[in-house]
Amino acid sequence: MQRRTLLALPAAAATLALAWPRAGHAEIDPARAAAFVRDAGNELVAAINDTRSDVAARRDKVAAVLRRTVDIEGTGRFILGRYVRQASPAELADYNRLFDDIIVRNLSARFGEYRGVRFSLGRSQQRTEEDVLVNTIIERPSQPAFSLDWRVAEVGGQPRVVDVIAEGTSLRLTTRSEYSAVIQRNGGRVAALLDAMRNQIAQLAAREARS
Repeated sequence: MQRRTLLALPAAAATLALAWPRAGHAEIDPARAAAFVRDAGNELVAAINDTRSDVAARRDKVAAVLRRTVDIEGTGRFILGRYVRQASPAELADYNRLFDDIIVRNLSARFGEYRGVRFSLGRSQQRTEEDVLVNTIIERPSQPAFSLDWRVAEVGGQPRVVDVIAEGTSLRLTTRSEYSAVIQRNGGRVAALLDAMRNQIAQLAAREARS
């Protein structure tokens, strides 16, 4: 599985790549969406920069923020796409668990790279009646600043990040394409994707141990 996408993406953590708004979502106010991203971003930055805590403790803090702000289950189901119907209940349970772990470890494995990170809000704009695009600028010491756009929608009555746009690319769509390619190359077996995800988690865990 290629390492350049969500399976190995840096701070998009978060972010990474996330569920398409479904019919029936309530309209979300741009100011509320911006405040939501601001608060979540501040919590993530605080966790990353908390050098008094060990890596495991910081990972737990990051995980709590991401699980509260990202529709991880909906994201995973969207990315798995039509293969949701082909997966057995046991495979789907494993997939959900692995996907959750990958989202968290994509960030925790890069704590060293993102030490001293800062972010600021840019423009917020209503994308549709159901979602808002919130721009942020990410700054790291001695590194060029870069832009991430966060799509926020109402999920279950609460704002949630439903996609991350990096350099004009939707991370959830990129990841969906690559997950599908892994399954197709292996005879339509969801189990092959699960093996690839386990391998990626092992790589991320090793990288985290060195950070």
